[in-house]
Amino acid sequence: MLFTSLKTEQMQPMTEASAIQQNHRGDARICRGCWDQMHMPIPIRGPLALPFRAFGITRSKMNPNICTICERSFRYVKKQSHVAASATILFADIRGFTHLSERIERMRLSEIVSLFQDRCAQAIWAHDGIVNKTMGDGLMAIFNFPIIRKDHADAAIRAALDIQKHCADALGRLDFAGLGDAPLGVGVGIHSGEVEIGEFSTFRSDFTAIGGTVNLASRLESQAEAGEILISAETASEAGDLVSNAATRLLSLKGIDLPVEARVLATH
Repeated sequence: MLFTSLKTEQMQPMTEASAIQQNHRGDARICRGCWDQMHMPIPIRGPLALPFRAFGITRSKMNPNICTICERSFRYVKKQSHVAASATILFADIRGFTHLSERIERMRLSEIVSLFQDRCAQAIWAHDGIVNKTMGDGLMAIFNFPIIRKDHADAAIRAALDIQKHCADALGRLDFAGLGDAPLGVGVGIHSGEVEIGEFSTFRSDFTAIGGTVNLASRLESQAEAGEILISAETASEAGDLVSNAATRLLSLKGIDLPVEARVLATH
């Protein structure tokens, strides 16, 4: 009843938010995920969002331009438990963190992780991705779901470049005197392809992506050195000029029989 009664009132804000989508701004008035996936204008900012907050519908922590319907009510809104989608997956991880964790106090470690996750999130959100999972000193992002970006490969690479820049600036200002010469930086892996998206847990209702595309992106990230972005051939073929001058590297990846060709963007 709430969706129906507000739908007429939302038509003007919906039009405005559609224009905001084109500008990729960080202050959309309606949930871009619900609009892109289902053409449902769910307010997330402004006066019209207040009644929805009373029902627990707020901005998502995965991306402030989507709402908690996207992350908590997937099977009820999509009417399916899983859907297939074309997406680009990005993994990022702090290099040198294990070495550092053996030498400094836990409070300072948590500050470094928070700094890393914050810088990554800002870069990912700026290019319409979502921070789908955080795993200590690493994270996973999805591009092209639920916010649709036809140029999702390009968006993920640009986000990775921003991650490297912002994290290098932030980590470079930290004082690690006397803690050895192990580099502290970020490694990134990116791969594009078909994924299965849905809720795969019986005790959590957040959606995630699974499949070979996700696994390969994770394997690429595991091989990236500090300051490197390893990009699969599939992603590179969709990204065009961004990787036109990137070096090529053949990698032997765990669980994959044949060598995998990756393009290497080095930012250090």
